[in-house]
Amino acid sequence: METQLIKNFDVQNIEINADPELVFDFVAEPRNIPKWAKAFTKADEHSAVLVTPNGELNIKMTLNTSKTYGVIDTVMTMPDGSIGEAYSRVTPNNNGKSAIFTFVLMAPPVPLEELEGTLEAQKLQLAEELQLLKQILENK
Repeated sequence: METQLIKNFDVQNIEINADPELVFDFVAEPRNIPKWAKAFTKADEHSAVLVTPNGELNIKMTLNTSKTYGVIDTVMTMPDGSIGEAYSRVTPNNNGKSAIFTFVLMAPPVPLEELEGTLEAQKLQLAEELQLLKQILENK
């Protein structure tokens, strides 16, 4: 009997026709997150308000960044102590004339029976958010 594994991540990327440093600076600033990520209504260096199907959650949030490597990793601590993570990277493209923004969406900290449906919904939302991010940065 073969065990079916549930995929617990999604990787998406988008090319943004803007200076990679501009893209990094915008994404690495926590206060900009609600401008392009629909799940957030507020964010700062230590916390965020996350919108869920069950209402808003006040969470702790930390962005671990390295401008040298283009890394922006997000760690979110939920009220129950569970941890949610997302990993992203800004990579120069076309000799630095544009950027590739890559986002690794990890499954949210929910029970296994909810995992597949929750991740599928988040994948669709992420695709829309990346288009919005592109639009914002290309019009700066």
